[in-house]
Amino acid sequence: MKISLTKEDFNIGLEKLKKDYRIFAPKFLPFKGTFSDTPVIRYEEINSFEEICFDQKSDFSPKEVLLPITQRMFYFTENDYKEPDVDNKKILLFLRSCDLHSVKRVDEIYLRNKFSDKYYETLRNKVKFAVMGCAESFENCFCVDMGTNETDEYDMGVKTDGEKIFLDIRTEEFLTEFSGNEEEFGMDFVKKNKVHVSIPENINLEDVIDLDLWREYDSRCIACGKCNFVCPTCTCTTTQDIFYKENSSNGERRRVWASCHVDGFSDMAGGHSFRQKHGDRMRFKVMHKISDFRKRFGYQMCTGCGRCDDGCPEYISFSNCINKLNKVLKEKSAGLEGKDE
Repeated sequence: MKISLTKEDFNIGLEKLKKDYRIFAPKFLPFKGTFSDTPVIRYEEINSFEEICFDQKSDFSPKEVLLPITQRMFYFTENDYKEPDVDNKKILLFLRSCDLHSVKRVDEIYLRNKFSDKYYETLRNKVKFAVMGCAESFENCFCVDMGTNETDEYDMGVKTDGEKIFLDIRTEEFLTEFSGNEEEFGMDFVKKNKVHVSIPENINLEDVIDLDLWREYDSRCIACGKCNFVCPTCTCTTTQDIFYKENSSNGERRRVWASCHVDGFSDMAGGHSFRQKHGDRMRFKVMHKISDFRKRFGYQMCTGCGRCDDGCPEYISFSNCINKLNKVLKEKSAGLEGKDE
């Protein structure tokens, strides 16, 4: 059902939902950014419409709700272990179309990748999605080329127009919580971006592994890992065992985000380590996003949100890297065809 309502009525609906739901949305946080006087937009629990940031792209993705930065797996003692209690409240998550597409990618890794990860599954099964429309493209987005600019797989669609809010409610339990007038409308979805990418088809590792292209990033990339942490589809984690000071035989095991760009990510027993050059790590990430994942699951991993470009302290553009790779491979293919003739 499609309805229109006022901000006041929308907030009343949110208040009703809070009895059974924790509600997360992109929220503007002043003085919480990279520097003490800069803001950041990231996912937090909200209580009202006014707290939701509709007019700007979030710096971090909603991934941190479904796959927390730090997650307790279990507590342990000398003789036993116990998993943390599970919050029984459901979750309502406000997000963009591209970010809802990213959830599908994360699902592939954690739910349909030979076995199901129970920690992710527990959270994922509690989530309902409210998609926020994008009337215009944000900076560095290339979602149209990635096919993630539109979706109809949401529980509730949200469109704002001044003091009026439009809801496309597709989940029955939400119909009783939001009161408004039936009114037809269309969701706002981006139709074009300023940034465009041309992704090479059927990339073979032997064609890209030794390209001079990657050497540019040996010096430019500082291996901070921020591109991985803001990315909605990066899913790598590591584990940490925390031992309590009061009793070193007791503690907890945590799962924490990891980055394929950061030193130590590929360290192995015996002192072995792969991809020590920063450019090789860039190649590994690029291939994963636009080739390897697609060969396995049938579609691209990257959703074109552009957060990696937004967040890189060295102004490295992922979209530009894709286009440069496409150009190099085309030139290489043309050279080989010329030799055959």
